Amino acid sequence: MKEKNASNGSYIMLISIHGLVRGSDLELGRDADTGGQIKYVVELTRALTQHPEVGQVDLVTRLVSDPKVDPIYAREVEELASGARIVRIACGPRRYVPKESLWPYLEEFVDNTVAYMRALGRVPDLVHGHYADAGHVASRLSSLLDIPMVFTGHSLGRVKRQRLLDQGMKPETIEKRYRMTRRIEAEETALDHAAFVVTSTQQEVEEQYALYDHYQPKRMMVIPPAVDLSRFTSDTENREDATEIKGRISRFLRNPDKPMILALARPDRKKNLTTLIRAFGENRRLREKANLVIIAGNRDDIRVMDKGIREVLDEILYLVDLHDLYGQIAYPKAAFGRNQIVFEQCL
Repeated sequence: MKEKNASNGSYIMLISIHGLVRGSDLELGRDADTGGQIKYVVELTRALTQHPEVGQVDLVTRLVSDPKVDPIYAREVEELASGARIVRIACGPRRYVPKESLWPYLEEFVDNTVAYMRALGRVPDLVHGHYADAGHVASRLSSLLDIPMVFTGHSLGRVKRQRLLDQGMKPETIEKRYRMTRRIEAEETALDHAAFVVTSTQQEVEEQYALYDHYQPKRMMVIPPAVDLSRFTSDTENREDATEIKGRISRFLRNPDKPMILALARPDRKKNLTTLIRAFGENRRLREKANLVIIAGNRDDIRVMDKGIREVLDEILYLVDLHDLYGQIAYPKAAFGRNQIVFEQCL
């Protein structure tokens, strides 16, 4: 691969603070903070370097030094590709904490990011904040350094708050658990500062962002997430991995040759995995024709996982037993990590 000259071309800084971010073997589904957004920003970082006018892309996230997680999350710089790297900035406690606990430390994150730029001797030409916390940081950097910013919400506080209210959660519980007022304030600020806002669908624009005071339709840019088809091949190099993956699924199933209904999502209530299992369990004809396979992130000891994840996994296991789905449903303990593409090819 030809090395890029970082001094030539634009310098773009992506900011995605929460969760566990690394360049490979992503721990998707480990917890509520390490989901699709992590995959999105890592892939975006790599993709931007392919643009001829881009010289350097930094994906800036939080440095985590915690014996409970991989040591790579404490590495200050991780190279992704020529012209692309993950930069980890310290703020708040060094241990891994949920995103709702990071709000008091975001100004420290801003200060330390500026210090990183000073040591680098270069200021980004553009800063792109992902989610409300990084939107706040990007807004502050944009104002301090007089550089344009872009915002992507990924999910929005006003929408989540209404959904939780509709589910019967009390407003004071929502505020205490999710710091929702602080999150919505950060989103409003980001929308006010952003040169433009990247969304995935027109529905997001019209039904979600439109709920905000600083919603400006002309700044909205719909860019649907894509699929890298080059990663899917018909070769037989991964035949051994494929056999191992099929074995991990087949051990659950009485008739593994039946067609597969696949659900691939982290165990979050809004992903609706339990409704899918309930529908499958209540439909005898469907059970006769197909197996159900649930890939719901990684789990070891359910009892020590986050409360929301624990509740979903407990309900999954309860529904399997309630509808006596043993032999008809597979729910492996771990996602397939680096073998994810091989798994998808197995389908």
